[in-house]
Amino acid sequence: MATRVLITGGAGYLGSVLTPALLANGFEVRVLDSFLFRQSSLLDCCADPKFSVTRGDCRDEATMKKALDGVDIVIPLAAIVGAPACKLDAIAATSTNLDAIKLLLTLRSKQQRIIYPTTNSGYGIGEKGKPCTEESPLRPISLYGTTKTEAEKAVLDSGNAATFRLATVFGMSPRMRTDLLVNDFVYRAFNDKAVVIFEGHMKRNYIHIRDVARAFLHVIANFDRMQGQAYNVGLSDANLSKLELCAAIREFVPGFVFLEAPIGEDPDKRDYIVSNDKIERTGFKPQHSLAMGIQELLKGYTIIRNNTYGNV
Repeated sequence: MATRVLITGGAGYLGSVLTPALLANGFEVRVLDSFLFRQSSLLDCCADPKFSVTRGDCRDEATMKKALDGVDIVIPLAAIVGAPACKLDAIAATSTNLDAIKLLLTLRSKQQRIIYPTTNSGYGIGEKGKPCTEESPLRPISLYGTTKTEAEKAVLDSGNAATFRLATVFGMSPRMRTDLLVNDFVYRAFNDKAVVIFEGHMKRNYIHIRDVARAFLHVIANFDRMQGQAYNVGLSDANLSKLELCAAIREFVPGFVFLEAPIGEDPDKRDYIVSNDKIERTGFKPQHSLAMGIQELLKGYTIIRNNTYGNV
């Protein structure tokens, strides 16, 4: 019998790529999603008999009990994602990102494995020139980072689990987000041919959405030796400042102008570089470069002509 996977938030930006990837690899996939953004991103999965879907809220105990029944692996993607969205509704952010995870941990059986994606924004502001490893102190500077970091600790403490500290994700998805940094800057380059940058020296790491899906498949296949630990998941050659990112985009958008504002500041103060050596030592290597993602996004933005795809 096929391994059964529950994905909460499975119709979101990441879930809309991960769900078909799991189905293509022979898993049975049950999605629980509130369809907050009225997305139709999983319609292509409906013909697959291994796919099932429930409209519901991961914070509701009865809903979660039913969703967990009979599954082998739980991937809790449901979250209010990003610092701006969490700031917009702090109650929803805390109840979804943290309280719902605590509820899940009380309801699941100890035999049910959990693979939990958190964020490397938990590192906050790193030491200049020193990559953040999984042993680096977690110093989140936003409600988003705080709730995800606390949830990660609860998941790892509960046992039979592994977690991913994801870099900033980029790439096209059936439930697109244009508010993620690479996606946003490519969108502006494509449509406006210009962007004004605040605090352009600030660095962070990036990862393609399809490589994130591949990382989940990798940990499922290697769970026995990877469980109980957190793993940074990002492109080791993409620890870039905002100015460096714009320069990479300009390689594919001639005439793209980017200027650093002499005054003003970015409310997002994250600034760090990340080491992904730990997961790479387990045999995982990303397949999608930043350049490939930029070219993909430019094709996608030829199709998408409005900005209704962000979380805020």
